[in-house]
Parts: sequence; C-alpha cells; structure tokens
Amino acid sequence: MRICSIVGARPQFVKLAVICHALAEDSGHAPWRHTIIHTGQHYDSGLSSIFFEELGIPRPNYDLEVGSGSHGAQTGEMLKRLEPVLDAETPDWVLLYGDTNSTLAGALVAAKAGFSIAHIEAGLRSHRRAMPEEINRIVADHLSELLFCPTALAVENLRKEGLDQRAVMTGDVMYDACLEFRDIAAKRSHPLADSWNPGAFALATVHRAENTDHPDRLREILNALDFIARTVCPVLWPLHPRTGKRLSEMRWSARSVTIIPPVSYLEMLLLEARARFILTDSGGVQKEAYFLEVPCITLRDETEWQETL
Repeated sequence: MRICSIVGARPQFVKLAVICHALAEDSGHAPWRHTIIHTGQHYDSGLSSIFFEELGIPRPNYDLEVGSGSHGAQTGEMLKRLEPVLDAETPDWVLLYGDTNSTLAGALVAAKAGFSIAHIEAGLRSHRRAMPEEINRIVADHLSELLFCPTALAVENLRKEGLDQRAVMTGDVMYDACLEFRDIAAKRSHPLADSWNPGAFALATVHRAENTDHPDRLREILNALDFIARTVCPVLWPLHPRTGKRLSEMRWSARSVTIIPPVSYLEMLLLEARARFILTDSGGVQKEAYFLEVPCITLRDETEWQETL
C-alpha cells in the first residue's frame, strides 16, 4: 500500500514519528510504501531538521521549501508544489496531521486529485472561526474519508457535523509519543534541562497569532511573565521565531524572564516534566503538561483540547 504523509510543522513531526515507527514494526505483515512530503512550513533547524534526527524519522522524500508568508501566499505555494508530487506518487492514502496550513493544502490537493484522505487528530473544535487552525481542521475533516479521533469529544463534534460514519476513535498519537520518548529523553544528557532544578521554575511558550499579532495582548502576557519571574519563580521561555520578530518590533527587553532559542522535542519533554507549572498557548504543550501531570495555565480564550481544562 502506498501512503503519503504531508507534514510541515513541529507538532506534525512528533505525530509522524509515531506513525513511522508503527509502520516499521508492521513491515513484516504488510508491504507499506511510505512517502514523506515536507512542505517546509517550518524550515528553521530548531523547528524542523533536528526533529527528524532526534525522533528517528526517515529523511523526507520531498522537501518543498515553501517557507513563511501570509496564510494565502503560503497555502497557495503549497498547493502549487504539492500537486505534481501527489500526481507522481499516486498514493492509495494521503495522511494529514493536525491543523496547519500544510494540512489544509494537503486536503485540497488530494481531494481535487481524487486521492483517499485520512486525517490524524480529527474532530477538534475551538468553535472560533477567527482562528486559522479552526478553518484548516474543518476543511480537512470534511474532505477526508477516514477521521482518526484522539478523544470522545472529537467524535461527538464530528457527529454534530454529520461526519460520525467516517470517525474512528483511536486515542492520541501525542500520548503515544510522550510515552515512547520521555524515557529516552530522561536517559540522555541535556545540559539545558539539567541546569534547571525540578519544581523550581515556570516554563512558557507563546506563538499563536491571536497573542503575538496584537501588541496590547502580547504586552499583557509579557508583563505577566515578568511579574511571575520577579515574585513567584524564574520563568524559562523557549522563543518561537514568530514571537521573536514581534518582540524586536516592540523593542521589549527580557528583563526578568530567561529567553532561549527553540529547543528540541526531547529537551522540551524534560523541561515540561521538571517545571513547577507551564504557561502556553500551544495545544501540544497543553496536552503534554496533562500527560506529565504538570499544572498548566492556558494563554487563550478557548481551546480545542477542552479535556485539559
């Protein structure tokens, strides 16, 4: 069976690792041919290549090198570059992951070309159409033949949209990843994580457009992180490139907060497990905090992962 996985962003690489390992374990029973297409949505080495190396994911068969841009420009470029690849590969199934622009572009190209689509992490809803990820996941779900749901609530969301006949309750591949890699992370030497004592610091991540693209909102978050660092405990902040650009534009200085470059997945798992608490607008980090039983403050007005609340 020929399968094409379309990925482009850090959380998708983590999910892809679980699928790659499962296919490798089953290779003696089924003749899988798994092609990995990397759109290049995340192209910084700290958000991309290091994940393939660290998680044991085969190098992508295709790297489309789309890069950053507005939603329309980025998605349009993906459509243009994905179409000839899928036409050449003629997959039996196209696997989509999560809710990024790579997910949206993959769904549109595969559906128009007549390829069967399976969506991993289907059925999530924040019920906020102004959120770009909400549009991406809705379109992907409605164009997919198989909807792999991580939670019972996701299945219920699809039932309300008349899609429950396509839904399969599989559980969460991010939980599989956490189980598989947390022991590996603990056994490896990570100087950064080892330099922060368990329970002695807060860990923060901020990257969503709803927070970073609104100066007043971002400034409130920055002031809160600074207040926590001065009055509660040190705050460690691995900085996403999008947010770093906004901070430069605002000319905000770190003051009490310790800002570092993006970290690898294994380092992030260690930092999450050792944190006193976590502040984040990332769905993946929300879940990992829950899996690791670390208190989490969600920096959003709503979340598709309502179970974490």
